[in-house]
Amino acid sequence: MTATNLIDGRQIAAQILDELRPRIAALKSRGVQPGLAFVRVGEDPASKVYVGRKEKTCAALGIASTTQVLPEQTSEADLLALLARLNADAHLHGILVQAPLPRQIRAEVVYAAVAPAKDVDGFHPVNVGKLMLGDPTGFQPCTPAGIRELLARSAVKTEGAEVVILGRGNIVGKPMAAMLCQKGRQANATVTICHSATREIRAHCRRADIIVAAMGVPEFLKADMVKPGVVVMDVGVNRVPDPASNTGTKLVGDVAFAEVQPLAARITPNPGGVGPMTIAMLMQNTVRAAEAVMR
Repeated sequence: MTATNLIDGRQIAAQILDELRPRIAALKSRGVQPGLAFVRVGEDPASKVYVGRKEKTCAALGIASTTQVLPEQTSEADLLALLARLNADAHLHGILVQAPLPRQIRAEVVYAAVAPAKDVDGFHPVNVGKLMLGDPTGFQPCTPAGIRELLARSAVKTEGAEVVILGRGNIVGKPMAAMLCQKGRQANATVTICHSATREIRAHCRRADIIVAAMGVPEFLKADMVKPGVVVMDVGVNRVPDPASNTGTKLVGDVAFAEVQPLAARITPNPGGVGPMTIAMLMQNTVRAAEAVMR
């Protein structure tokens, strides 16, 4: 990456992983190897890729991982039974259920079935509640936690900043808002959440010092929606037609990068921005979960 305003998520994620290595070594010296279980239901191609990347990172760090793959037609009851077994396994410190789940399985029921102490994805109601209360003892969702680290390690000041979050989802939008409006380090921002029913989205965005784009709409954020000097975090992963590609498609973010990048003070590329941070924060949460067992 050569542009001076790019935030290199790969480089920052590598820093975080390097910081975890001595902590993992210390755990192993005391007879504990951090363990992480992945659960995948069905053969969704993107899910297979995402879990594969996480498995690879675990192996590189020395975190033991196991992957449970269930058929697409698996019942909710069978998945909950598996989670109960994983909750009871003392060698596993973290459990991640890969989204999306089949229609017959309610995601909110599944997330609530993972033991809060092993909920390294940060989706259990206990951990969501701790996030809302500003309690640092809970696990925080990996993608918004990674964005906060990107901001902090790129010297982007959030205190007093106007932040607009595009998207109100439970995975990024809502927890991101909760993190940035807290009273604390790398927070203290004034946060606006915009969504499909928001009027005058352009006006909100033009006011923002920081924009987190997480709507799932290809290249939604255009140059005329931002002010010069804005900081932009692009969370989107969207597949769109591309006749020039061998596959006929290409991946783009929620930001029209080519036209927004020249106006931005800092901006994440896509890929290579937010994505690597999500995995890094998952590893960090897993190490924290293993450390908690030793206390």
